Amino acid sequence: MSSGEGPHTVKGLLAEIKDSSELMVDLAYASVFFGDEDLAREVRRLEERMSDYIHSLRKLTILAARSPEDAEHMAGVLSIASAVEKIADAAEDIAHVVYSGLGIVDDLRMDLKHADEIVSRVKVRAGAAALGQSLADLAMPVEIGMWVIATRSDGDWDLDPGGAFVISEGDVLLIKGPEDGVDLARELMGAPPLPEPPEGPEIVLSDLDRAVDLLVEMKNSAEVAVGLAYSALLFNDRALAAEVTSLEARSDAVHDELESWVLRSAQEARNPDDLRGLLRLASASESIFDSAREMTRLVEAGEDLHPVIAAALIESDEVGYEGIVRESSPADEKSIKDLQIETETGMFVLAVQRGRRWTYRPKPTFKLLAGDRIIAIGPSEGGEELDEMLGVEREPAHL
Repeated sequence: MSSGEGPHTVKGLLAEIKDSSELMVDLAYASVFFGDEDLAREVRRLEERMSDYIHSLRKLTILAARSPEDAEHMAGVLSIASAVEKIADAAEDIAHVVYSGLGIVDDLRMDLKHADEIVSRVKVRAGAAALGQSLADLAMPVEIGMWVIATRSDGDWDLDPGGAFVISEGDVLLIKGPEDGVDLARELMGAPPLPEPPEGPEIVLSDLDRAVDLLVEMKNSAEVAVGLAYSALLFNDRALAAEVTSLEARSDAVHDELESWVLRSAQEARNPDDLRGLLRLASASESIFDSAREMTRLVEAGEDLHPVIAAALIESDEVGYEGIVRESSPADEKSIKDLQIETETGMFVLAVQRGRRWTYRPKPTFKLLAGDRIIAIGPSEGGEELDEMLGVEREPAHL
């Protein structure tokens, strides 16, 4: 969770609400991937905590409003918090698929291994390099691009381990990040690398395969939309807000197409409940898109935002980043894969703007050029490392 002020101020509560919603989405998809009902129920427990945060925020904003202008600004804060709360509700809907027994097709679990950001589980072995070190010492988000979102010791999950958590033999860590970072984290914890999937013959995609592929695409794009929404709020950028609107509109068409493929696949499904699970997950992803769109309405309308919003986003675990690739910098004319941005800095590139053209979730082969505008999200320390990569120079107070 966020490490600045505790959840006793508007800024602290807003940061906690953001971080809690992101943790809930990560845990919800982890429960889907592992078929873990305990994790799914933890999501439901977190939603109760989220309700407490929202209630406290409402009380504080009412107390803080001493004039009509204050009231208008605080209404904007509550509007954004309400949109984030809907992301938490969507996470609970995802977890509901697991603990209610609706069913999940095996193909989805396989495809989730190759999502933009994946969740993996690793057990700490004897002799691991990480033994005895705290999460703060390891600095995994910056060093290898992986976040520890939960730990389990003696059968109990800790969903807020914090930087002081010390790694011990037998601990189970739930980690999130790029696929390339999983084996780096496993090596650190003394675990062998994951086996390479066997190469099978090329097969013709079935209707169900297409539905699953579209669902993973919706998951990836929804996460980008939320990241861009937070960036639009942080930088008060109408162009970014407009891109969120564009992504949300596109998601409606993808959702319709997914539903069509699910209905066509009814005959090949072994269990009809599996298809209900797919539809529920797709609906939850669409809700996340809608929430991202709702967050950016004030920005797109050109309204002034209360400074506490940007302050809260800076306080949260993952922060927004904006930078321009400088000529002759280490990143100029290099691909994202060559630079290993995610594992070297911990920053995930949400989008690249080149002239008036945007590229969302650029592929590893995407080559950066001088003048490109980079929008990313990750740990604040990673932003400093990405600055060096892009050749960005900032005033010390603007870090």
